[in-house]
Amino acid sequence: MAELDTSSGGGHKKGPGVKKAKKLSTRIDLTPMVDLGFLLITFFMFTTTLAKPKTMEINMPYKDPNMLDEEKNKLKSSVALTVLLSKDHRIYYYEGIGDDAKNTPNVKVTGFKQKNGIRDEIITKKKMVDDLKRSGALTAKDQMTVLIKPDSTSTYSDLVNMLDEMNINDVKVYAIIDISDVDREFIRATEQANGIK
Repeated sequence: MAELDTSSGGGHKKGPGVKKAKKLSTRIDLTPMVDLGFLLITFFMFTTTLAKPKTMEINMPYKDPNMLDEEKNKLKSSVALTVLLSKDHRIYYYEGIGDDAKNTPNVKVTGFKQKNGIRDEIITKKKMVDDLKRSGALTAKDQMTVLIKPDSTSTYSDLVNMLDEMNINDVKVYAIIDISDVDREFIRATEQANGIK
């Protein structure tokens, strides 16, 4: 038990007949203070371990030193699926890259539905790429790539849901890219063709 003794330690007499005043010793017990210190240290250590930052894991592509820069950046249209996130939780998608405005791809509309939603389209595209690999039209290194392009009218939850779809369907290669004016024109043309407002 930790204690503090403040009693005076002298036995001097002032003279004959002088009575010495009796001093009482003051004792302070410091044991509860030590316990409190350990409790505070334990509390702060426990709360700081609970407050770890939440992060999303991003896998960066492997850099092959034997490849040329042109080969690294080249994406085959046969393995690409472009997803355009738009307003009212609508998803426009097409196969390929869609970088040519003159050759308009077949743009379709879907959403995050149980049946005929974007998940079914990802599964279909993945199966098609696997079939092309088996037939020899694609090499083993070619993987299905999803290009996610959120529009300014889409919501953050749509982007998070799309990233969840990538994890659920085990899509290894995907990228979030700024939407282009050509893609916005694809959305406008599809809305006019289907009567969507």
